[in-house]
Formats: sequence, structure tokens, C-alpha cells
Amino acid sequence: MPSPPDRDAVFTALRAVVEPDIRKDIVTLGMVKDLAVDNGRVSFTLELMTHASPLKEQLREQSVAAVRALPGVSSVEAQVTVRVRSVSQPEKGAPPLPGVKNVIAVGAGKGGVGKTTVAVNVALALARSGSRVGILDGDIYGPNIPIMLGLTGSTMATDGKQIVPAEKYGVQVVSVGFLTNDDSPVIWRGPMLHQAINQFFKEVAWRDLDYLIVDMPPGTGDVALSLSQTVPVVGSIVVTTPQQVALSDSRRAVRMYQKLSIPTLGIVENMSYYACTNCHHETDIFGHGGGEALAAQMEVPFLGRLPIYQPIREGSDAGIPLVVGEPGSAAARSFTVVAERVAAQVSIAAQKSAEANRGKIPLIPVR
Repeated sequence: MPSPPDRDAVFTALRAVVEPDIRKDIVTLGMVKDLAVDNGRVSFTLELMTHASPLKEQLREQSVAAVRALPGVSSVEAQVTVRVRSVSQPEKGAPPLPGVKNVIAVGAGKGGVGKTTVAVNVALALARSGSRVGILDGDIYGPNIPIMLGLTGSTMATDGKQIVPAEKYGVQVVSVGFLTNDDSPVIWRGPMLHQAINQFFKEVAWRDLDYLIVDMPPGTGDVALSLSQTVPVVGSIVVTTPQQVALSDSRRAVRMYQKLSIPTLGIVENMSYYACTNCHHETDIFGHGGGEALAAQMEVPFLGRLPIYQPIREGSDAGIPLVVGEPGSAAARSFTVVAERVAAQVSIAAQKSAEANRGKIPLIPVR
């Protein structure tokens, strides 16, 4: 009968299990917690970096198998927990945002590409995975978040000191749309925009968020500059459609974020194809492969394609986004995949910042 393994032997075995996004073993990444070894009985906790990982069970099974293969092991118990890590960015100068681990901007080089639809459904997909998520409607001139979340007519409340976010579908929400009538235009110059953005970040009682999704105005302008100066932004998601006009503007958007020292977490190609609901034939109405080609050209990750699907529009108009209204649909799954890849890129960025003094981990294009 072989002797039971000690803690060092168990840790050595677990080093064979590699986290697939960061591509380092789970021991080096500090994901193995509360290891206990008692006369052949082994137990530990596997602490993942995101709720949105599609490989939770796979990592647990690999970890259990690696330990069980050791001589002298009689039983293995592995629990899975999640702790979303924040990306430390002291070099950017802007102080961390209280109550928020990671700020993510969702932008586009031009209007009409479905940027807000992507922001809302990705936020909801992250929330459905178990993450704590907020949405800040930074599209000052076209604040459509209240419509898409069924919050029209809502107003911003305060607790006497700070603005209290509204909440819908488990997501915390703040929008300038809560301050105006539906048909009232917002006519603000740059300094007023900066003041509003600063107030929405600094004077809102965000509650323990893993991710704050900021829906940006289209184009390259004052709000992006104010965002970069106000809070440390983990990265941006750039939304495009396949046609050349949108791709050209999206290229400018990526360049703008680069100049503002905001990494691009990835490019999303929206309205990528139309799938006939009767025959299921896919038609590339606006072209094919433009978003993925742009991502390769700009050397940033490609986060996925989203279809043209009538319920997406209907759900947005009705205040019931697709991820909530049809969570089992193929289109909703496409949003979920984008959310999973966004979360993975944030985890990569968090590990990169943690190891800043020992080398750099580049953003890894996802496929």
C-alpha cells in the first residue's frame, strides 16, 4: 500500500492543470485554496477568476483527476468558487472607482451598428452567469438604456449623499435618460459632458460590482476623453458591422482608445448574418468576415458574431432584452459567448497587471 501524498506532492500534481485563457497552471495563478491532506484524503477549493467561464466543470474534473492519479490517494473533494479580480492600473493616475472592480467601455466608430444592444445583452449575460454587473448609460445624446431595460419613466433616487442606481434584471443602472423627458434633447458642451460623466461615476453608490459596462456615444469625442481621465478603464469593446463603412470607422475607434491608453478587449461583429427562421439558411446581408479581418489587422481579439434576428429588435423595444426574453435561443447564446470572452480578457488583463513586475501577458485573440 503506497504512502499517502503530502501537500507538496498534491501541489505538484495540480500544476499539470492549465487555465486555458491565461495559459498558466492553476497553482501558479493562485487558484488552489484551502488545500487539506489527511491520510490520503485530499480536499481543496478551486477559485476561478470569472463566473462566465464555460469550462468550470472541466477545470474541476481535471483537477480531481490529477490528484486522484497520485499513489496513496483514497478520496478527492474539490469545491469551485469564483472571485473576479480587478485590473490594477496605478500608472493611469485615476483613482479606483468605489464599489467597482472593472470598468468596461462599449463603443463604436459610428451610430446604427447596435452598440447599445450589445452593451445591454452582454451585461445581462454576465449577470446571468453570476457576476455583479452595472450599466452606465454614457451615450449622453441618445440615452436608450432605459427603453431597452423597460425603465422608461424611472427617475434617479438619492440616499441623501449619493445617487442610488435603478435595478432591473439584477443589473444596476444609471442613465441621463432618467433626468430628461423622452423627447427632450441634451444640448451640452464639453465641460458639461465632463461634469456629468464625473458625477455619474463618482457620485453613484455602485454596490460591489464585478463589471461596470459603460455604453459610450458613437464616434470619437469628448465622452471618451472624459472617461479616460475620470476612472481607470480596463478596456473597450468595439462594435462594428461587416460593411466597409462601419469597418473604417471602427478602425478609428480602436485607434482612439489606444491613444487614450484604453486597451481594446475585442471587436464584436453585429448584424453579421441573417438566419432564415424557416429554412435556416444564413445570408451575409452586410458582407462576411469584415469584423474578424479588422481584429486580425489591428491585432486585437475577435469576440464573436451576432446575427440579425427580429426578436432582438422586438425585445429591445419592449424592454425585455433577448438574453432575458429568449435565453435558450441561438442568438442569445451568441451574446453569451461574447460575454464569456469579454470576461476571459478581463481575467487575462487582471493577471497581467498582477505580474507587471515579472513580465507581461499579452491579450490573447480568442477563436
